[in-house]
Amino acid sequence: MDDKKTNPTREQNQETSENRGRNSRRRPNPFRKNNNQHGNSQNRESKAQNTSSEKRNAGGGNSQNSNRNDTRKNAGGNRNRNYQSGGRNANRGGGGRGRSGRRPKIDTTVPPEMKAAILENEEVQQARMAPWKQIDMGAKGKVRFTPLGGLGEIGGNIAVLETERDAIIIDVGMSFPDETMHGVDILVPDFSYLHAIKDKIRAIVITHAHEDHIGAVPYLFKELKFPIYGTPLALAMIGNKFDEHGLQADKKYFRYVIKRKIYEIGEFKVEFMHMTHSIIDACSLAIQTPIGTLIHTADFKIDHTPIDGYTADLHRFAHYGAQGVLCLFSDSTNSHNQGFTKSESVVGKTFDTLFEKAQGRVIMSTFSSNVHRIFQAMERGVRHGRKICVIGRSMERNIETTRRLGYIDIDDKYFIEPHEVNKYKDSEVLVVTTGSQGETMAALSRMATDEHRHIKLKPTDTVIISASAIPGNEASVSKLMNLLLKAGVTVRYKEFSDIHVSGHASQEEQKLILRLVQPKFFLPVHGEYNHIAAHAKTAVSCGVDERNILLMSDGDQIEITTKYLKKVRTVKAGKRYIDNQNNKEIFADVVDDRQKLSTEGIVNVVVQISTQSGQMSSKPVVTSHGLVPDREDKKFAEDIEKLLEQYLATSKIEKSANPKVIEDDIRGVIRKHILKRYKKYPIIIPTVFLV
Repeated sequence: MDDKKTNPTREQNQETSENRGRNSRRRPNPFRKNNNQHGNSQNRESKAQNTSSEKRNAGGGNSQNSNRNDTRKNAGGNRNRNYQSGGRNANRGGGGRGRSGRRPKIDTTVPPEMKAAILENEEVQQARMAPWKQIDMGAKGKVRFTPLGGLGEIGGNIAVLETERDAIIIDVGMSFPDETMHGVDILVPDFSYLHAIKDKIRAIVITHAHEDHIGAVPYLFKELKFPIYGTPLALAMIGNKFDEHGLQADKKYFRYVIKRKIYEIGEFKVEFMHMTHSIIDACSLAIQTPIGTLIHTADFKIDHTPIDGYTADLHRFAHYGAQGVLCLFSDSTNSHNQGFTKSESVVGKTFDTLFEKAQGRVIMSTFSSNVHRIFQAMERGVRHGRKICVIGRSMERNIETTRRLGYIDIDDKYFIEPHEVNKYKDSEVLVVTTGSQGETMAALSRMATDEHRHIKLKPTDTVIISASAIPGNEASVSKLMNLLLKAGVTVRYKEFSDIHVSGHASQEEQKLILRLVQPKFFLPVHGEYNHIAAHAKTAVSCGVDERNILLMSDGDQIEITTKYLKKVRTVKAGKRYIDNQNNKEIFADVVDDRQKLSTEGIVNVVVQISTQSGQMSSKPVVTSHGLVPDREDKKFAEDIEKLLEQYLATSKIEKSANPKVIEDDIRGVIRKHILKRYKKYPIIIPTVFLV
């Protein structure tokens, strides 16, 4: 069959007709024609030459060609694609196809042995750039991936990976509310879908101990309980949360993992691979499934000089990449950043400079989970002869945990309690505290407003904010900065470029992972839509076929097989509101009412109606808040009184009348008036007494 010459024009017409039949609106794939021609010419050329490369094809090359043909057939099988790239030609320049997927043009004067070597090397290169073709494309089954948080947002990461029989949950994180969610401290995912599939869930897999990956675990455990696989630090921090929530007995579900060891969880085989990030013991996941291997990077950056010396386990990424990876899920948070993210070690050098400049106390604030950042500050403090005072509940708890586990090695003699600070000279004190995001109740904010019991700011103090504002917290951080400057302290923030470095990969690090893994399919995760879209373009530039990429939102369920990737449905996803003061949920209608009160106001009307006359027996009591200024209250009350008189004039009130029905009618009359006059939708509460 391969010996038969084909008509490229006829093949092209057949393919165009087929595409029109499947989807008349689909734009033609600019690579498809070249791929088919390349495949045919490749077969003809290899048949025509009696060289060592022909012998190699007889052994293993045919299976590769078969895989290529299968790939071309299957590439058009899924027409429901979310990803439309502006850079369709990216594959031609830097993609995995090598020289645009074409065989080199070799001059006829080149000796046959040299030509054979060139062609055989080209085949080796093509196989090396697409190792996923080793995957058994005939493998039956499918895997579904459903993000329930972390997409279209920063934080709140949670996803479900499932087969027909088993499922695992990857992370259970929380996120922060925006300024419209009054009285809400944190947001946790909606667990409705987990309840729907609870009988097939085998475990929770935790990648690292950041709040946006573990913060919602105790709220899930109050409803559903599953074994939790994670590193010792991650489970220790979850254990602290369980203590706060009265879930001490549920620590029996903890499964402490060893990196590079494979854990069988239902139909999944999961390996935890060490990864560098802005927290100790972060991991990526290699997940073997019945249809192939999936890699989930979780949050990561490639730090070649980490504080603890443990670099990212890139060897395992390369190992799985060489064997063939079906799908890669990768962190997209810094997808717009070119180049590389700086090493955490550069912050220590900045601390050296700041500690040398400081004359009085040094107050350093950062994320309480960034143990390496905190350790560097403490190490500099000890070096400069300062005692360390840790303030803030989460900071105290995390430092205690990491010291207990041996991740921070600083002797007890260097630590002092908050009430002991005034016993030492200002130049002998380092305060490590929470509040880098401007949280109202955090220790640094209370210091800035002179409400902290032990620390009163002085003009000689140096405050180091070693963090960047989380999206949505910019206003809070700006307010904190203003308060600190008004207190007269020296604030060190963004004027030092290396006072903070991100824990997330920039484009070159994302490319490194893509090139090590060389997946067939790619699903960018963790970030807002613009982040995952940028990451998708990076993937295309690294040789991933744009037809094998999907851009997801929370609740999208993606079906993965060896042949296609597609969205199959949308499940319920959303947020639940939590009040941290009592660790209880605030229902959505309560939050909606609070928001409406803050923007639209409230109107209360109390009226007595005589059932004999059908008229008001006395003037109504009208009060409003957030709608009209105080000086217009009297005029507003008079307007409402006239409305009520008009309503009662056209209504017949009897003794048997239902006050609730009358209240609804009055509410409608007042709402129309206020909308017409003030263009507002306040909460209107009428109270009717029939006398």
